[in-house]
Amino acid sequence: MDHVNIDVVSDVVCPWCYLGKSRLDQAIANVADDIRVTVNWRPYQLNPDLPPEGVDHKIHLAEKLGGQAAVDRAHEMLTGLGEQDGIAFNFDAVKISPNTLDAHRLIRWALTEGPEAQNAVASLLFKANFEEGRNVGDHAVLLDIAAEAGLDRAVIAALLTSDADKDTVSGEIETARGMGVTGVPCFIIDSKYAVMGAQSVDVLTGALRDIAKMQDASQIN
Repeated sequence: MDHVNIDVVSDVVCPWCYLGKSRLDQAIANVADDIRVTVNWRPYQLNPDLPPEGVDHKIHLAEKLGGQAAVDRAHEMLTGLGEQDGIAFNFDAVKISPNTLDAHRLIRWALTEGPEAQNAVASLLFKANFEEGRNVGDHAVLLDIAAEAGLDRAVIAALLTSDADKDTVSGEIETARGMGVTGVPCFIIDSKYAVMGAQSVDVLTGALRDIAKMQDASQIN
């Protein structure tokens, strides 16, 4: 069976990243009989300068998008897209725009339990923010998510109160920007091929199959 690695560069407060994850999950299911896919989550921050406690989400987003009317249009479109991909966006429930550095640290630590645990944490963070309106910058929320994903709550609590991996995560974000990643999601496949944006399930499925074929051809040659 062919094996493909995907590094997903994303931010947990990016609605397009949530859509991208859902579509990637569907694409992976489509090729499961032929291709084994390992997903690694990589950090990115859309709003790295937000304070640790976050800011009022509605005010922040209106300022960022150019007014409430623009926000409403974006939310209406995303809600419709989410319904098609099994995501129940609840934008009215989102009260805080958080700084996501600690959320990315949690995603990094989850990998010590394996890719499946990391993927579970990423899923829970997206759902907490976009469907449940929970503040994913709040340590209590992060600890609940860690425990739900099967991580050791006490260990994660100790790590969150420290500066562990803050520089590492920030460094990874700078590396991504240095590679030309200016928007997310970005799917980097086998460290060679980049697929930008929340592409359709068909596009992602095709990319996985095409890259697996190229792997086979290179092995034959």
